[in-house]
Amino acid sequence: MAPPAVGLVPVEEAQAHVVAACAPLRPNRIPLAEALGRVAAERLVASEAVPPFDNSAMDGYAVRAADTATAPVVLPVVATVGAGAVPDVPVGPRQAVRIMTGAPLPDGADAVVMVEQTSSRSGGREVEVHAPVTVGTALRRAGEDVAPGDMVVDAGTALVPGHLGVLASVGVSELSVFPRARVGVLSTGDELVSGSGALRPGQIRDSNRPTLLALVTEAGCEAVDLGSASDDETSIRAVFTAGTQHCDAVVTSGGVSMGDFDLVKVVLGELGDMRWMQVAVKPAKPLAFGVIGTTPVFGLPGNPVSSMVSFELFARPALRKMMGFPPSAWRRPLLAAVAEELLERRRDGKTHLVRVVASLDGEGRYRVRSVPGQGSHQLAAMASANALAVLPDGAGVSAGEVVRVMLLSSS
Repeated sequence: MAPPAVGLVPVEEAQAHVVAACAPLRPNRIPLAEALGRVAAERLVASEAVPPFDNSAMDGYAVRAADTATAPVVLPVVATVGAGAVPDVPVGPRQAVRIMTGAPLPDGADAVVMVEQTSSRSGGREVEVHAPVTVGTALRRAGEDVAPGDMVVDAGTALVPGHLGVLASVGVSELSVFPRARVGVLSTGDELVSGSGALRPGQIRDSNRPTLLALVTEAGCEAVDLGSASDDETSIRAVFTAGTQHCDAVVTSGGVSMGDFDLVKVVLGELGDMRWMQVAVKPAKPLAFGVIGTTPVFGLPGNPVSSMVSFELFARPALRKMMGFPPSAWRRPLLAAVAEELLERRRDGKTHLVRVVASLDGEGRYRVRSVPGQGSHQLAAMASANALAVLPDGAGVSAGEVVRVMLLSSS
């Protein structure tokens, strides 16, 4: 990749600066039922076997496999055992015990004949076995799924429903996890309004705050709506002070361009240690980042598309790190795709992120086509895209060539 234009910060440098300043949050213990989507902060080891005893994998008859070698054979049924029961009659030579799925295997038995391979005789007192079985047929052995001492969840694992089921199966009722980051989202500006009321001259509807609240939630955080602040230092200082005291991070948009005289810049510069950057990327060039007290503050660009792209590049990875996710899960996946058309650009020392629609072809390869409307203000066009094509500095990508894409959605 060519070096960025003079005065611009490389994307990788800006990402590294932001992520390095955001430390993981302090873990806490929560009930297992509340752990879905959280990241384990400890390694969890099984103290018991799953299943805890040999049991039947299906409804049928527990037998000695050797007794079925000459099938068809007729065996007396000496008992019945259901799931949750304790067998009190062993299986002797040339005998059978009727057994239900999940029921403990009676002593003496070493296989189960599924009911579909049998016929009941004499009112259930006998069973005809139609085909031979081998030792171990239709059995679930003790510890076959999990053995004592097995690691069932490692630290740093993002917990999905299957993990919760496995942990429940070994008796875990609570565990230590990283908390969801409480992320405050703030709007500033007298021109911004919310709701459906009529707009006065000069007013615009606030789209960035709902968008960023949704992106924060999608990243796995707890989104906190800090509302909006009017264009005066007292109001802005009050909302930033409250937000950084009660949230783990704060995200705002607008007022971060170089050369702008904006009250947000004035207040943030007074409250915290901020760095104002012009990043070698289009869209999302202006970026402010710093810490107020111990709370990271992300100052994103004001244009709606730039704000979204900046969140994906810089805020999302840092917030995911704070919640304990491993580095491989900080960023959206980057995949190879085939351009279905020319993705044109000009040399300017920046990486361009083109809004595209990515779809899988019949051979399992992603193909991408740009969406109409690539301006940083065209939010409707961004909403119609499900990926960003990453174009390094140069002439672009021709139709049929491979391009890297950042998937924003699988739909």
